[in-house]
Amino acid sequence: MLINLSPQRRDDTLEVVKAGNVLSVNGKDFDFSPMGEGDTLPASAISSIWFFDKVDRINGELVLTLYLPLPYNYSHEQAFPVPLESVPDGPVAFPLPLPVDHEAELEQEGAQNER
Repeated sequence: MLINLSPQRRDDTLEVVKAGNVLSVNGKDFDFSPMGEGDTLPASAISSIWFFDKVDRINGELVLTLYLPLPYNYSHEQAFPVPLESVPDGPVAFPLPLPVDHEAELEQEGAQNER
């Protein structure tokens, strides 16, 4: 499976688990096993806000694009993601955001409250 990622600034959470030709996206299963070689499933046939475009089966491999939610502290790897190739079964690992500096956030909130 090849998963392309389309970054989009939003605070949603995306959790994907792969099991063969089945993707569980935030707990909802999408079974692509009926797709044959050369088949294309249009995005309009997939009832999910997470699929950016169609799903293809090319050379026996599923090829699809998912939206990747970008938090406010997104990283360069999230903003410019590389395709996830040969995705193994199990939880799909997405690029991680930058660490959050909680001390700086608290200081900024305190300064705003003083105004």
